[in-house]
Amino acid sequence: MPAQSLLVVVSGPSGSGKGTLCNMLREALPDLSYSISLTTRPPRGDEQNGVEYFFVTEEEFKKRIEAGEFLEWAEVYGYYYGTLLFTVEKLLSEGRNVLLELDTQGARMVKEIFPEAVLIFIRPPSMEELKARITKRGTDDQAAINKRLSCAPDELEAARSYDYLVDNNLKEQAFADLLNIIEREKSARRRGQGGMDI
Repeated sequence: MPAQSLLVVVSGPSGSGKGTLCNMLREALPDLSYSISLTTRPPRGDEQNGVEYFFVTEEEFKKRIEAGEFLEWAEVYGYYYGTLLFTVEKLLSEGRNVLLELDTQGARMVKEIFPEAVLIFIRPPSMEELKARITKRGTDDQAAINKRLSCAPDELEAARSYDYLVDNNLKEQAFADLLNIIEREKSARRRGQGGMDI
């Protein structure tokens, strides 16, 4: 991985707002390439294949696991999610900064392969607010909501191993915090290369 390239991993419990914040980052930072994950879960609402995710069958996903194509993959909430290693390596080799939106299992796997990756955890205001957000979006049945909520305590515990913790009490402030973190990390890499910190 080129020394000046930045690999940013954003995680958080379902309903934490990480997807919204990542979309805001992509709009604000054109130089931040977004690596689209593969998933076996069905699309939600107006999600499009190749935009939010690449939606694949479980059979295809497992074939890719066997072929060793994933940088990271995990079974989350009953579905498989994964990031292709080739895609991330190609972007980084081109000197691009890369954004990944991953669960805590995936983030841990990325950190093992790319120790210099920057891990950012999005923390919701409370479990009550988390439940309200998941319910409000209206894309999951009660069983799915319960499963997502049951995973949240373990995910929040995993935040201890992250480089940064961002509280998403107010979306605009959380977004500003993310921008500051990314700029700080970019500056550190420029300094590490003997460049000026401007």
